[in-house]
Amino acid sequence: MTDELIPQDESPLVGVLAASPSELPIMRQAGLILEKLAIAHEIRIMSSSRNPDEVDLYARTAFDRGLKAVICSTGVSGHLAAAVAARTVLPVIGVPISSSPQMVGSEALAITAQMPTGVPVATVGVDASVNAAVLAAQIVGVGDKDVQARLWKFKDDLAEGLKL
Repeated sequence: MTDELIPQDESPLVGVLAASPSELPIMRQAGLILEKLAIAHEIRIMSSSRNPDEVDLYARTAFDRGLKAVICSTGVSGHLAAAVAARTVLPVIGVPISSSPQMVGSEALAITAQMPTGVPVATVGVDASVNAAVLAAQIVGVGDKDVQARLWKFKDDLAEGLKL
């Protein structure tokens, strides 16, 4: 497991998981948005294929550790988001990753959106970790007026263009 060193005074509210180091640059964009919205988060690399016990432990303890949502990359296999969603009661947001030549974005999107009944994964667009972070922030904001205020400002600022 690789942890991003993100200095924060608070326990993370959002987990951001990349299935491999090659997916990390896209998933770091989610971290930038969460930082902009002042939402404590953690970024980790873990593979449900190579380290299923680690993924299981992460997902099963996420709620008790105070997380409110988990964002997962879903590349070639799509297994990470499914594995996490199967083991937690938290909302899981899948970011389909285009990993040519292995998989084009539309394939990753279909895999992420077509999870089994009872194991939902909210799915954003291909490589759209920014939207995944905004959705996670909106989930956190349901119970936090300060986050709601920052989200309103963020949305108002979108008229001027997204600035990370």
